[in-house]
Amino acid sequence: MLRKLLVIFAFVFGPFVFSQTCPNLTSPLNGSNSVPVDASISWNFVEGVTGYIISIGTTSGGTDIINQVAVGSATSYTPPVGLPDNSQLYVTVTLFFFNQPNITCPSETFRTEDVITAPACTVLNNPLNGETNVSGSTNIGWNYAPGATSYDLRIGTFAGGMDILDQNVGNTLSFNPVADLPASTQIFVTVVPHNENGPAINCLEENFTTGAVATLPGCAAMIYPSNGAINVPLTPFLEWTNIPNATGYRVTIGNSPFTAEIVDDATFFTNSTFVIDFEPNKTFFITITPFNAAGDAIGCVQETFSTILGCGPFLDTSTGDLITLNPEIDFPDVISVCGTDVSSSVMSTDSADGYRWFKLDQFGNETLISSSAEAMFTESGDYRYEAYNTISQSGSNIECPTSKNFRVEISEVASISSVDISQNLGDLSVEINVQGIGDYEFAVNDINGPYQSSNVINGIPPGTVTVFVRDRNGCGIVEQTVEQDLTVEGFPKFFTPNGDGVNDFWQFIPPINTGSNNLSAIFIFNRFGLLLAQIEPTSQGWNGDFKGSPVPASDYWFKAITQDSNELRGHFALKR
Repeated sequence: MLRKLLVIFAFVFGPFVFSQTCPNLTSPLNGSNSVPVDASISWNFVEGVTGYIISIGTTSGGTDIINQVAVGSATSYTPPVGLPDNSQLYVTVTLFFFNQPNITCPSETFRTEDVITAPACTVLNNPLNGETNVSGSTNIGWNYAPGATSYDLRIGTFAGGMDILDQNVGNTLSFNPVADLPASTQIFVTVVPHNENGPAINCLEENFTTGAVATLPGCAAMIYPSNGAINVPLTPFLEWTNIPNATGYRVTIGNSPFTAEIVDDATFFTNSTFVIDFEPNKTFFITITPFNAAGDAIGCVQETFSTILGCGPFLDTSTGDLITLNPEIDFPDVISVCGTDVSSSVMSTDSADGYRWFKLDQFGNETLISSSAEAMFTESGDYRYEAYNTISQSGSNIECPTSKNFRVEISEVASISSVDISQNLGDLSVEINVQGIGDYEFAVNDINGPYQSSNVINGIPPGTVTVFVRDRNGCGIVEQTVEQDLTVEGFPKFFTPNGDGVNDFWQFIPPINTGSNNLSAIFIFNRFGLLLAQIEPTSQGWNGDFKGSPVPASDYWFKAITQDSNELRGHFALKR
């Protein structure tokens, strides 16, 4: 048994990036035609993705219809003003992550229907028809009318009136009057959708009544926990600044900038609340929007805090970057090490405060095998590597780990069991048979290669052959030299059986450098495989006759059998 080699690998780790699979459109499907202009766009859920960003354009990767709208963890999106009709559109989904660059996926495409009728009428959604005590600074909003590409908006202080506004406001679903609406007044509104086929017919006028004059409140800021705070208790008392002219506060808290799993736009009439049972070691995103009769505060920013035992990611308010305290690693899926009867070592040079290595059994149970930067491996199998940083927070130390599952494959130097040389129609080939558990490649006559995966190498020259077997994992190279018993030069390429005493017989001629003849029999065939003659290697040879008659000039084939039962095949020419 060849001695196994002990190889120590050193890995220099870089940023750890999970590979992700881009989603496909589920509705409309890629390549669809006649898609309704009020269609929703949906796609496959992708495991491990924090959120999605969608763009729609008239070219691949374009954003002229929808420009990078974040939809959170939702896997569908409905364009608020619909889609342009009779258009080839391209949808681009971008995967959003906290701790790695976003991934922009390839665009998929579909074609919308050709709308040939005018749109239907729509109704107000802000303020609602008949609503009272409406803020004079309110925006006017209405529902999307499928197929509409613009809207006529008429606003007046009497039925049928247009003394405040009579204007086509374009393809939008809201309008903010330049001046506040008059206080304590009944306001009359008519919205008429349009498209290339004309306006909606007989749209009804709606109305609402404004309240007394009011001003929008300002934004609030977190008092506790403060923006960017860490080690926040799991059941904190949240408090924000009191806004004197605010009626209440709308609060949203989520695990990402796009989501609201904890509190979803809840209304509070004081500037504080308890929240029960935050998860430990996580960052939360909170938005507080004061409101009153005049409407919601404008431009309120999102803030963050992290619960106790926090490793991040934390939002750096000065740069807007997310910061994590976990070490960055880049570990391969498979490690190949040399040796089966001695341990093999892997050394991590990762920048971390501590390391752990675990062996996994078939049920996923872990056994600690090392708690240093180096681990020894004695068998193939599944393992987990973990690097961690130790962080001091509020007088105690916590660990912030990053880990990766991987597989160990043990390799070894090959053992050459046999080397077989054969010839077919003058082409010499060598077949190298090996034993061992490595991943091997093969070469002939040059230790530097070229190497190939196949153990059969064609087109080798006559004479002595040295074969080389190399383990791909660097465990070593073995070689073996083979003296060929026969060479192609030992068989004449032609003969001329014309009775002139020169080249009248065809027979094997031992090479001069060996002088030996270890053949037991030679068989001669025509091109149809008919056996024409069997000659002894020590005889005069074949005279070109078959059953007493000369055969025509042509190419003929031979099969030579050696005394150790090997075969050698080739062909020659008979000339007359």
